[in-house]
Amino acid sequence: VPGVVTPGTRGHPTEPVLPPPEVPPVSASIVLPQVIRVGAGASAELAGTLDALGLSRPLLVTDPVVARQPFFLRLLADLEGAGLTPGVFADTVPDPTTTVVDAGVRALEEGRFDSLVGVGGGSPIDTAKAVALLGAHGGRMRDYRSPVVTDAPALPVVAVPTTAGSGSECTRYSIITDAETGEKMLCAGLAMLPRAALVDFELTLGMPARLTADTGVDALTHAIEAYVSARANPVSDGFAREAMRTIFTHLRTVYSDPDDRTAREAVMVGATQAGMAFSNSSVALVHGMSRPIGAHFGVAHGLSNAMLLPAVTEFSVPSAPDRYADCARAMG
Repeated sequence: VPGVVTPGTRGHPTEPVLPPPEVPPVSASIVLPQVIRVGAGASAELAGTLDALGLSRPLLVTDPVVARQPFFLRLLADLEGAGLTPGVFADTVPDPTTTVVDAGVRALEEGRFDSLVGVGGGSPIDTAKAVALLGAHGGRMRDYRSPVVTDAPALPVVAVPTTAGSGSECTRYSIITDAETGEKMLCAGLAMLPRAALVDFELTLGMPARLTADTGVDALTHAIEAYVSARANPVSDGFAREAMRTIFTHLRTVYSDPDDRTAREAVMVGATQAGMAFSNSSVALVHGMSRPIGAHFGVAHGLSNAMLLPAVTEFSVPSAPDRYADCARAMG
C-alpha cells in the first residue's frame, strides 16, 4: 500500500513503500525533407524542383573536384536554360570548417541568393546547411552547437548527394569544425533539414573503392546505431532495418565492381534510409567517439567508424541483446 510503513526482517521499520513514478509516454518527432526524388537521373530534376519551391537564385555549394565534373556543368547549364540565376561556391573541404562556412556566407550575401544547393558528399551538403543557417539567422556557428537545437527555418537547401554514406541529404544535423578550437561541432534542428533531396545513384558510379568502403560503412553504422539507440521508434526502426539489409547485401559487390548499377543503386538508397533512421532516432557511441578521432588524427569518418564498430558492439550488446540480434538477422 503506498505510504504504509512495513516491518523489516528484524522487526525494525523500513522506508515507506512508494509506487514507482509514472513515466509519461514520449512521442517521436518524425521529420523528412519536403521533396525526395530517388532514382537514375533524379539530379536532372534540380531546375524543376527549385522552380516548384519558388526559388530562382540558388548558390551551388560543392568542392573543387565535383565542380569540374561533366554532370555538374550540365546541372549549371540546365538551371540557366530554365531561366534561373545560379552561382557557384566551390571551396568546401573534406571536414567543413567555420572558415569555409564564413566564406560561403559572404558569397551568399554578395550574390543575394535565395537558396543553397549542396552538391557532393556530406561535407558540401553540411556546408550548405551551415551557410543557410547563418545566412538566415546570423551569428557564428559556435552559437548553434549542441546542446542548442535550432528549429527556426533557415534558407531553403536542396541536397544532391554524390556519395552513398552521410545521409546528410535528409538529416537535421550538420557537423562543422571550429577553426579556432578544432572542435567538431554538432549543430542540430529543423533549420538543418534540407527542403528537398535528389538521390541519383548514377552520380556515385565513379567513386573509388576506398571512398565507397568508407562511406558505405558510415551508412551501415548509422543504421545499426539508430536501431539500438534508446531513441529508436517504429518509424526509424523500419528505415534502419531496410538500410542494414540493403547495405550489407550490396556493399562488398559495389566495392569490388564499381560499375554494378544494381548494387550502386541499392547502397545509395540504403544510405538515404540510414540517414532518415538516425535523423529520427540518434547515433550512439561509435559516432560519439568517431568525431574526436577524426578531428585530432585526420582519420576518414567512415574508417574511424569501421575501427570502432567491433569494439563498441562487443561492449554494448549486453545492454540490448534483442536489438543487436535484430540487426544480425537484418544483415543475414
